[in-house]
Amino acid sequence: MGSKIKIYLLALAICTTLPVCSQIPQIPQTTLEIAQSVAVTEHKPSSQVVRVGIGTTNFGTYQYNDITVFGTGDTQIYDNRMLIANISANQPVKITYKDGYFNISAPQYSEKVSGPVQITSDYGLLGVTGLKRAGKQALYHGAFELIKKDNNTFNLVNMVEVEEYLKGVVPNEMPVHFGLEALKAQSVAARNYVLSPRTKASPNYDVVDSVASQVYFGANTEKPLSNQAVKETEGVVAIYNWDLILAQYSSTAGGYTESYSNAFSDPVTKAFPSPEKPYLKAKPDIIGQEPLNDEEKASAYYKSKPTAYDIRSPYFRWEREWTSDELKTALETTLPAQSATGFIKPAFKKGDKLDDLTEIKVLKRGDSGKIVEMEIVTRSQTYKVFKELVIRRLMTNNGKALPSANVVFDNIYDEQGILTGIHAYGGGFGHGVGLSQYGAGFMGSELHKSYDKILQHYYSGITLATKPIILSANSAQISAEQSFYASKKQAKVIIDNKFGVSKLIVDINGHEQIFEMPKDLFGYKRNVEIDISKYIKVGRNTVKFSSPDLEGSAFNKGLRLYVELIERNDNEWE
Repeated sequence: MGSKIKIYLLALAICTTLPVCSQIPQIPQTTLEIAQSVAVTEHKPSSQVVRVGIGTTNFGTYQYNDITVFGTGDTQIYDNRMLIANISANQPVKITYKDGYFNISAPQYSEKVSGPVQITSDYGLLGVTGLKRAGKQALYHGAFELIKKDNNTFNLVNMVEVEEYLKGVVPNEMPVHFGLEALKAQSVAARNYVLSPRTKASPNYDVVDSVASQVYFGANTEKPLSNQAVKETEGVVAIYNWDLILAQYSSTAGGYTESYSNAFSDPVTKAFPSPEKPYLKAKPDIIGQEPLNDEEKASAYYKSKPTAYDIRSPYFRWEREWTSDELKTALETTLPAQSATGFIKPAFKKGDKLDDLTEIKVLKRGDSGKIVEMEIVTRSQTYKVFKELVIRRLMTNNGKALPSANVVFDNIYDEQGILTGIHAYGGGFGHGVGLSQYGAGFMGSELHKSYDKILQHYYSGITLATKPIILSANSAQISAEQSFYASKKQAKVIIDNKFGVSKLIVDINGHEQIFEMPKDLFGYKRNVEIDISKYIKVGRNTVKFSSPDLEGSAFNKGLRLYVELIERNDNEWE
């Protein structure tokens, strides 16, 4: 079924034989009343559902006044989850929004409703007329929801299962020719991103479909190899100490990744450098490479092309140059906007003028050579600049930001000691933290590394597992089910039995096992591992968890657990 998130009502069954539900009055009124009183029941998703804000073709806005939607299969329209119409396949449904009401019109159908409006397509995909992604008509799995933004605009939200969502992300975040193992690594990183707790992009949706979150172009951009990568990593995430990691990735690290703290500010306090993340630490591709945290080492590294995993990237090494006047003009344009970030001191206001430049001076570098702190020095002014993205956007060349902040500046002076130009030697594209996509491609295709080895190189000390879950006496948590793809016949259930649950029932691919929780002198052991490898098959597995201790329990009992597929490997160079 092309669209898995279905909102099934008895009314839907009644309408399926009719061209549109405006003909429902032909049905006996008592039957219609029954249909309208039935609560919404949803198809049980096989993976978590994510709400994605869909922008216009150029991502200029996420607010709409009107759209025309269609389904490639019969299309169902709901007002606040109550079925109101069933439209034939590929028929346009125009929806406008004004003064708090949605006006819906289709062939032989017209309705005015308060919404929110949900739209599904039986055995088909959903589209918006004229909305393009990658030059093609955009099509989507799942369901649409049109939900009020203000009294005259609404948001278009794609409600889609995570595994279907990833099929529209992975080939748009990584070139498919990078190979299967790299695409698998990208799938896990993208899954981590969308499943990690976050501040919502909007009250109406979790993430957006642009680079502001992850590039999600929908079903019409799927590729067989990237779909295989998503399938063969289904349910797999990277965790560190029970938490999903922030799986940062960029195009090209330049041969040496950087620590999170040296590239990002704290998302809450905005302090820079941010607190460290132990799994996102600076690491060279080649063992033995010394840190590049001084000018001499950084200069030698970025003015050469040493062996590295992302050496095939067109941005592995790059150069830029300015005359002093060109850079001065560029800085007068970029300084006001970047000062608004708070990472330039003192702030440079619009209309301010720079004196003649005398030096671009680097004060502090990270281990990858990434600039953490620098100064722009003129005859009478000194501006201190922090943070890699600010530096990249500040030092524009021909109107374009620097590819990365892994850069060495050569100040060029004439015989009188006057600065005449600046030459930049750099490496990498993007923030350079976490996985390097070009590096992953090289590791998979040239070094024949499996996706777990790729991930464990770029993310230190991680475990590959299912998303940690909680079992408790709460009715919503009394049992749980997880599906995942195992590339090997090995798996353990890792349990934190803080509250002394005595038994765990595990149904593994239909094989139910009851495990007694082990004890020590002080009661039930807190940290427990259960090897379930003999029940695991290579391919898709389904595991269900429950405990008789939790059924009808009035006590604060519970445990948390996950299925470990690839254990932590502290040998980062294996």
